[in-house]
Amino acid sequence: MKSQVLATTLFLTIISLTTRVEAANSEHIRQLLSTKQCQNCDLVGAGLVLADLTGANLSGANLAGANLSRANLTGADLRGANLAGASLFGANLNAARLAGANLASADFRNSYLVNAELTGVNLNSTYLQGAIGIPTQIATPEEFYAWGIAEAQKGNTQQAIDYFNQAIATKTDYGEAYLARGVARYQILDRQGAFKDAEIAAKVFTEQKNAPGTQTAQAFIKELQTPPDGKVNVGKPSFFDFLGSLGSVLLQFFPF
Repeated sequence: MKSQVLATTLFLTIISLTTRVEAANSEHIRQLLSTKQCQNCDLVGAGLVLADLTGANLSGANLAGANLSRANLTGADLRGANLAGASLFGANLNAARLAGANLASADFRNSYLVNAELTGVNLNSTYLQGAIGIPTQIATPEEFYAWGIAEAQKGNTQQAIDYFNQAIATKTDYGEAYLARGVARYQILDRQGAFKDAEIAAKVFTEQKNAPGTQTAQAFIKELQTPPDGKVNVGKPSFFDFLGSLGSVLLQFFPF
């Protein structure tokens, strides 16, 4: 009899605790949406898709696994927040403060990060591809270059150019990035810009004694010097292939 009473008591206690936790989480969500003030709140796994959180105070909040896809977090205070595994796909984080935040495995793809403060953040396995305004200090030149190639292969030429710009900004002798940016510019009919990048790439590759790179850049220059209606045999690799797929030719010489 005593064991039955004890089991019943434990069962009711567990239900009570669970209800209390769920109520607390729901209350925190209501508090956030109504006041935009939720410092140190427990918002684990919260569903906040498309939420208007402009200027919200979420410093120290636990948002692990939360869904903030396409939320407006312009100017939001997320300093020290836990966003591990959270989805911020397409979110607007313009001028958001994220210093010291845990962004491990968070999804920031296609998000807007212009003027966002990202000092001291944990970016372990964070997804940033397609994000706009990624500060140069939080990614390597090679990562920017790889993202640029991926965007170019998808036909997102301007986004690809932006990534190549960031790769070059942090590694000024990055011949592959100059060449890739030149090809991307060629695809949007900016022949002058493409020619300038090809010349820089050829110079960098020559200085680095990178024979395949030099030959590739010189072949591209020859293509650019040919009138649009002219036909020139540039040998292999054919730069007409660049027009269809930027990455397919570059990968033959510059694997990453």
